Amino acid sequence: MNLTSSYPVLLTADVASTAEFYRATLGYRDAFSSDWYVSLQRGEFELAILDANHETVPASHRGRIASGVIVNLEVDDVDAEHARITTETDATVVLPIRSEAFGQRHFIISGPDGVLIDVITPIAPSPEFAEQFA
Repeated sequence: MNLTSSYPVLLTADVASTAEFYRATLGYRDAFSSDWYVSLQRGEFELAILDANHETVPASHRGRIASGVIVNLEVDDVDAEHARITTETDATVVLPIRSEAFGQRHFIISGPDGVLIDVITPIAPSPEFAEQFA
């Protein structure tokens, strides 16, 4: 297989407000926009929003919204992003900023439809976790 692209498509009950959350909170811009599908980009990265009831969704899965999903966003400066998001947006922080022994400094915000957004800057892992990296 010659993979040319890969990106998440989040199913939602409200395409317009879900897309607006990613624009306003995380700086994504429209690449394509309709009432049932929005393709968002930030630099080379893409995220799409799809109406959960659209005919392109298999009938057996229509109406299911994105849940149980964590979207990871790696950034250069997680502390700056945390400061920006907590002062300039109304996003809800559900995991406060912290450093993890497994090699991440991060925080998590709650997005539309129960999607979690984990904003991360990689850091040096502890010695016990460093051994687990390939």
